[in-house]
Amino acid sequence: MAVAALLSAAPAAPAAQAAPAAQAAPAASCTAPTGPYQRPLEQYLGRPVDGVQSEADCAAIRTFQQRERLPRTDGYADLATYRTSVAVQARPDPNAQGRCPVRDEKVTCVDMDRQLLWVQTGKKVGFGPVPIRTGRDTMETRPGWHAVYWRDKNHVSSLYDNAPMPYAQFFDGGQALHGHPGDLFDGGGSAGCVNLSMKDAEALWRLLKLDDRVYVWGTKPGTADRRS
Repeated sequence: MAVAALLSAAPAAPAAQAAPAAQAAPAASCTAPTGPYQRPLEQYLGRPVDGVQSEADCAAIRTFQQRERLPRTDGYADLATYRTSVAVQARPDPNAQGRCPVRDEKVTCVDMDRQLLWVQTGKKVGFGPVPIRTGRDTMETRPGWHAVYWRDKNHVSSLYDNAPMPYAQFFDGGQALHGHPGDLFDGGGSAGCVNLSMKDAEALWRLLKLDDRVYVWGTKPGTADRRS
């Protein structure tokens, strides 16, 4: 048989099949266990409030943590996530209850009940609200009117083992607004100062000056009410 005939009789090679379209990888499952602030975060995020972590609860908490750029983004309902949710809820009007006096001058408002800080001039909020940590039991942050009387950007405590107090702005008898390196919520409370994240403390440092007013009220959760 002629070679040409053999070639014409050979079956055609199968056409190359297109590679399957790439598919997006499924989101990693959320497996964080039930956290200590499960119920309030379930309520805030519109989840069934049963105090028991589900994968859907975990995913909702994780999405919130990612959106707010929190250090923890695994869906665990910890204190930092809860405090951030309180700050987010207060953003539209942190002084809705009128607890911080409205003045023509700039006032730094320290709400110990909700553990929030913001700065307002009149009714206009120029900074915050942001989560804070005030004094622990027996070392409470002192309520009332104060004023910034000393500022030290790189302060180190002379009372507490040379503890760093960056962006320190002292307002009453050794108590200061200052940054807390590391985890803002790594303990039950400060030694009386108003602790902020480093980012927030730096922003507050740029905003305030000597003699600016500070107003503190309320009671830190977990401490005794010693106002009476």
